[in-house]
Amino acid sequence: MSIMIEFCRANLNTGSEQVKDQLLKNPGDLEDAEVIEYGCLGNCGQCYLEPFAMVEGMIVAGETPEELLNNIRNFVKKKQEEDKQWRELGF
Repeated sequence: MSIMIEFCRANLNTGSEQVKDQLLKNPGDLEDAEVIEYGCLGNCGQCYLEPFAMVEGMIVAGETPEELLNNIRNFVKKKQEEDKQWRELGF
């Protein structure tokens, strides 16, 4: 299952660029993730406040780039576990 992780170009200077680069260079357990950069994701208020990314259409943020990366990894892990449970139920 491919996970989509989207970054806003306007937000890159808050530290999310470090996270994007790290995911591209060393994805670890997110090697099947599709990392995309857009000019704008339409979340200007969030963009102004802190580093963030859209993961599977949901905002994932952190106060620091390290926290953002950790939050992305945790979000994906939780989503994968939920998807597995749904498959086991036959959905």
